[in-house]
Amino acid sequence: MPNSSSFPSGVFAAAVTPLTPDLNPDPGALPALLDHLAQRGCHGALLFGTTGEGPSFSIRERTEFLYEAVHYRDSAQPGFKIFAGTGCPSLSDTIELTHKAFDLGVDAVLTLPAYFFKGVSAEGLAQFFEQVVRAAVPDDGRLLVYHIPQVSGVGVPDETIARLRQRGVKQVVGMKDSSDDLAHLLTTAQAFPGFGVFSGSDSILTDALNGGAVGCITALANVTSPLNRAVWDAHQRGESTSEAQAKLARARQVTKGLNGPAAMKAALAGLFGFPRWSVRPPLEPLSAEQSRKLAEELGALFTAESAKYAEKNRTTAPSLSARFAYSAVKIKDDS
Repeated sequence: MPNSSSFPSGVFAAAVTPLTPDLNPDPGALPALLDHLAQRGCHGALLFGTTGEGPSFSIRERTEFLYEAVHYRDSAQPGFKIFAGTGCPSLSDTIELTHKAFDLGVDAVLTLPAYFFKGVSAEGLAQFFEQVVRAAVPDDGRLLVYHIPQVSGVGVPDETIARLRQRGVKQVVGMKDSSDDLAHLLTTAQAFPGFGVFSGSDSILTDALNGGAVGCITALANVTSPLNRAVWDAHQRGESTSEAQAKLARARQVTKGLNGPAAMKAALAGLFGFPRWSVRPPLEPLSAEQSRKLAEELGALFTAESAKYAEKNRTTAPSLSARFAYSAVKIKDDS
């Protein structure tokens, strides 16, 4: 069962979705992946976000996969949070998937606005989210709105958040802001006290936390989570985050322009020995040369500050990940 005692915060990976060779989701591969994330510093994982190729999968496929994720949490990592991406083009499908996710016991859902029609009003979006909540989110459930206008084509303006709060839609508790627009993130975080804004960008993580963000949900955390966690922990202690933040900014530059889901799958394979999972069309996997260069450049960023997470992963992962034996990347000590 989800832990509803406190609002989830911290470092979350926007997890990739493992696929079988015939491009179907592979729930059997999920424990190894979540184990990897939990033991390298993540507080939780988002399934079926953008990096998880969420819109490429049916309600049934997502539901079956979420069942495995919740089972993993309950049996292996009770403190690990599971967020579910439940965005669909239609209101009815969003309601159905959101309802199923909460029935399974996820800790929160991340929901896109209906994204086929563009140019919709703040009021129209408020009505959409309010209907999702009224039909599918329990009183103690948590829904995060997903602001990624450069991909979905439909952003979630602050006016929509204000209208939902005015109407007492209390289950809308936060936002994942993946616009990579620091000014927008800070404005939203500061405009609505108690509204939890997660940064979707690693490169602005420190500034986001300083401005009131409650954590991050990022693609790179599939690979760089010890660095994300180093920034989070240093911020919590009131210490400098500059070294780890600089490495995260460099990692973001390394992956810039690449297909995100394919890049993270290639990095997981190249650095940690995971299977070379493909992506569903219309996305395409990276070339062999792109994969090699990516693993080389990302691997060079890992330093001794991440050793405590990598060492734990190396020594305990097989007990929960017997299906896929893998070894953590050798940590480079450049101190």
